[in-house]
Order: sequence, then structure tokens, then C-alpha cells
Amino acid sequence: MTIVDLETVKLEIDSGVARIVLNRPEALNAWTRQLGEDMLSALNKAGGEPEVRAIVFTGEGRAFSSGADLKAGAGELGTNGKPDVRTRLQTVYHPLIRGVRTVPKPVIAAVNGPAVGVGCSLALAADLIVAAESAYFLLAFVNIGLGLDGGASLTLPARIGHARAFEIAYLGERIAAPQALEWGLINRVVADDELDETVAALAQRLASGPPGSYANIKRTINHRLYAQFEDVLDLEAELQQERAESGDFMEGVLAFMQKRPANFTGS
Repeated sequence: MTIVDLETVKLEIDSGVARIVLNRPEALNAWTRQLGEDMLSALNKAGGEPEVRAIVFTGEGRAFSSGADLKAGAGELGTNGKPDVRTRLQTVYHPLIRGVRTVPKPVIAAVNGPAVGVGCSLALAADLIVAAESAYFLLAFVNIGLGLDGGASLTLPARIGHARAFEIAYLGERIAAPQALEWGLINRVVADDELDETVAALAQRLASGPPGSYANIKRTINHRLYAQFEDVLDLEAELQQERAESGDFMEGVLAFMQKRPANFTGS
């Protein structure tokens, strides 16, 4: 077994399977620039290792990922003093999501708990999603005055269609794992204490299969469903920057921190 400990991510390679573990359990695996960079490094290493034939993403502790770490502050600021989310999306988050969709190996999201915001986007970018029964999915961007990012503008409707994609994105409500399965958002739901064993068996089955077949299947499905992925990621970054400079975003973050309903004014 090969184990690589990055600052916020653990990478384990064993028997043809790379297991990438988001490792900020004290923050429910909320995304920071460092987490994004570490996940990208882990994915690049796993994708470049000929011995790796399947890749699994999961979270340490009780969450898959709670999304962007709003408690860590605004992050980089632009010359106008507003949050510069465009740069982080273009240089860290979106390259990771793009890599998940284009690495010529099967990618499984083992969703062990809440998958929120860009954490949910990461799960949606995977080829297969297996969720613990207690897990839920939440595209919470609208709750803080943002649009979708992490490729969810495309991966969400590709999975479940126009009607439910708008419902999930507009309402910003939790989708429990059983409901997500019923809607076709994910592939399997298992008891919490069976998640690791189930995913390990599935990953091993894929790792034992024909890698060329999987690579071609992924390439052709990507061609059919995700031919505009680059354009969508670029548009998401531009529009998310507009929202990050808005008064509604500032109000949404403040309301989140103060644990109260947001008062959006359209500013």
C-alpha cells in the first residue's frame, strides 16, 4: 500500500484503487484553497499511476464535504476589494472537477455524510455515486446569493433532467440519500456501516476490469453529455464573480454566520 499524507488530504493506493480522503473533519471537510490544491495533487498522482485503475473520493469523519469554508473568511480579494472567487474557481476548483470528469479511469464518490455546495458538485462530477443512508445532498449556493459552480450547471441536469435540476438549484433544500436515489441523482444507497465495504468491493471490481473499455466508455459518454463542459465552467466562474461582488452575497454570508434568514434585496 502507498500512503501519501498531504496537508488536508490523504491518498491511499492499494490493489489498483486510489482512495482520496478529504481530511478536514473538524471543519466537516469544508473547502479552502489548500484543500482544493491537495485534492488536485492527489487526483493528478492517482491519474498518472499506471497501477491505479479506479479512484474513490470520500470524506474523513461525519461529512463528505460541507462546501466552501465561509468561516475561513473571504479568501483572495480583487483590486476592487471584493472577493475574487473567479481566480480560485479557474485555478483550483474547476481544474479538479474537470480532472474528475476527464481522467480515463472510473471515479466513485463515496458520500459518507453531507455533500454541500462545491462538495456536492464534486460528488456530481464522479462517474458513480454511492451514499450512506444518512447522507444528504445540498446545492446551497442560492442560500447565500450565489449561482452554481463546480460544474453543477451541467452535471446536475445531465443526471436528473431539467425539471428536478431547477428544483434542486432554486430551492436550495436538502435531498436525502433515499430521495436522491429515487430521483436518479445517485447510483446506490447503503447502510452507513456498509458504505466502506460496498465501495471497496465496487472499486475492486472496476480495478479488475478492462481499463481501455472504461476509458472509452467515459470518453464517449463525456462527448455526448459534457461536450460543453469547458464553456460551462468558464461561464460559471464569470457569473459567480458577479454574484460575489453583490450585496446579496454579502448579506447571505452574514446571515449564515449569524444563523438567521437572509434578507435579499437584489443589490
